[in-house]
Amino acid sequence: MHFDFALVRHLPGAIVLLAASTVTPFAQQRDRSKIPDEYKWDLTALYPSDDAWRAEKEKVAAEVPKLRAFQGTLGSSAARLADVLELQSGLDKELNRLFVYAGLSSDQDTRVSKYQAMEQEMIQLGSSVGAEEAFIQPEILKIDNATLDKFIAQEPRLQVYKHYLEDIERQRAHTLSNAEEKLLAGSAVMASGPHSVYGIFADADFPYPSVTLKDGKTVKLDKAAFSLHRASPSREDRQKVMEAFFTAVGKYRGTFGSMMNSSVQASVFYAKARNYDSDLEARLDGPNIPVTVYSRLVDGVNKNLASFHRYLKLRKRMMGLSDLHYYDLYAPLVPAVDTKYSVDQSVQNILAALAPLGPDYAAGAKHALTERWIDMYPTEGKASGAYSNGGAYDVHPYMLLNYNGRYEDMGTLAHELGHTMQSYFSNKMQPYPLSQYPIFVAEVASTFNEALLNHYMLKQTKDDAVRLSLLGSYLEGIKGTVFRQTQFADFEQRMHQMVEKGQPLTGDALSSLYMEIVKKYYGHDQGVCMVDDYVANEWAFIPHFYNSFYVFQYATSFTASSALSEKVLAGEPGAKERYLKFISAGQSEYPIELLKAAGVDMTTDEPLELTVKQMNRVMDEMEKLLDKKGQ
Repeated sequence: MHFDFALVRHLPGAIVLLAASTVTPFAQQRDRSKIPDEYKWDLTALYPSDDAWRAEKEKVAAEVPKLRAFQGTLGSSAARLADVLELQSGLDKELNRLFVYAGLSSDQDTRVSKYQAMEQEMIQLGSSVGAEEAFIQPEILKIDNATLDKFIAQEPRLQVYKHYLEDIERQRAHTLSNAEEKLLAGSAVMASGPHSVYGIFADADFPYPSVTLKDGKTVKLDKAAFSLHRASPSREDRQKVMEAFFTAVGKYRGTFGSMMNSSVQASVFYAKARNYDSDLEARLDGPNIPVTVYSRLVDGVNKNLASFHRYLKLRKRMMGLSDLHYYDLYAPLVPAVDTKYSVDQSVQNILAALAPLGPDYAAGAKHALTERWIDMYPTEGKASGAYSNGGAYDVHPYMLLNYNGRYEDMGTLAHELGHTMQSYFSNKMQPYPLSQYPIFVAEVASTFNEALLNHYMLKQTKDDAVRLSLLGSYLEGIKGTVFRQTQFADFEQRMHQMVEKGQPLTGDALSSLYMEIVKKYYGHDQGVCMVDDYVANEWAFIPHFYNSFYVFQYATSFTASSALSEKVLAGEPGAKERYLKFISAGQSEYPIELLKAAGVDMTTDEPLELTVKQMNRVMDEMEKLLDKKGQ
């Protein structure tokens, strides 16, 4: 039951667009001292000073050795078990709060070594706590089910840990002896080797190619430059950039293949060691997600490829191309609409968009948006990107943004506010051991907020160009989140099945498999989108494949939020109340059951079907707008 107190940075959703106004000058102000306090988070709610933080840290560190007194005694009584779980939970809660303060302080200015050191101190302290409490779960597993049930029934303090204890029981068949568990734990460092080697090779040692662009400028295509220039308005540049990058990757496909083979072999080994029928089953058993949820997503997306191909044909039409290639997929779908939003305007729009969720949600959102929970603007040394951190249970969540006044910044604010509200309501309604929601549902609330914002902005927008941009951004989100991530999931499953069947996993074999899948998804053989040969090497530069069976959750979260937001916006009786209960539930139940209670059953086809229906309605409107323009 040790909780992860690392900062989780939620990436912003991909919606790009707009309405006219002026942007506050603070978006361009890089000096943090000149940003008004109202646009900077207030960390004194965590600790009044760095000295207060240190005093609390030393106090918590002094409590850690108390865990040792419980070793070997957990099965002796219900009270003894409750005592150790309360101590462990209390330590974790305070560790989270300490880590949040250190991490947020560091992210204000990553150049300040003092706060980097504080983060490192917390990592060391967290490791010490993990070592001290390592005996707890193995000892619980030694308690037979009947005794554990009796303990829970007779000790009221164990009620809050009932789900945790029952989950240990549920996985008992896949838990090994102490000696075997120790051996597997010791092998984890070796098993992490492929991912570590990939990171060093891909980020530091890989010989990135250079290309000369249409304007005569020569650029080195590292990851950032590749991401930028593959979206160039110049088709000649897009083609040159993508061909050069993936051709360079392909030269090392043997090396990438060896790393991937080692990673998958390790993952399959652990699954077999724990007596699972497949690696997929092992990975999904932790959060208790049926394997059919994964297979249903892949099968469902494949059945709906006609709608994806319709999007690709619409993209070809909007770009004015006679044929569409894979290198055209990142170019702007519609011309940018040069409009800006101040923070105040974004706040006004977001609160109006979230009105269907009722006064309680609005009140929570107003707290977040007006009471210095957010660090809003980019400044020198500040961490990039955006995230929400709800780890400080007794305080409130914090959000980091780098707001620049674009529509996508308003979308990012809505997205991170979704995470924040889920943390806020879960922390408010659940005791600490049940407050942290599962990863499987982590992107539901964020994309739900984006859906409501998109719906509201479309209702307010009459200008055809702006509507086209809004609608196009929505389609781009579905393309990248539902279809592309499911394409990855399809490839990943078949890659693991190859190893489970004893088939070789070489770079050539992986490129061949990847090409087969990409051509199918993008309709190459039907002439929908041409997939050039070098695209076969794209798999080698997808880091997510080293974290087995993770990417499918992006797609399931998107489809779940689509289904839930549709029901709320349609005014379905009870839909709003069920959603608010869902974001207040923390981890009081398994993720599938949490979503089912909210009104969406991820073991059925409904979430994906509703998403595809919405996608087709959006394309209907876009085609009408294009017809009106004569395009």
